[in-house]
Amino acid sequence: MKAKALFFNFIGFAFFFIILRYLSDYVVPTTEIYGVVIAAILANVVAPKFGVIDTDAGKKIIMKWLFIKGLREIK
Repeated sequence: MKAKALFFNFIGFAFFFIILRYLSDYVVPTTEIYGVVIAAILANVVAPKFGVIDTDAGKKIIMKWLFIKGLREIK
């Protein structure tokens, strides 16, 4: 379960990082490293976070995201 949550975290980060990486080239026309750093920081803030919790019914994967209020259970 923890490996699945880690995989979801990676996919969420990678999706937003790739999008923000290409957008940062148009917004910040400076050296390449600044665009990568800006994209990584913004992707870390915007990407959903996944975790595993133990309940009486067993382990569950939950998601917390900036744009959704509260926690969501992933089935």
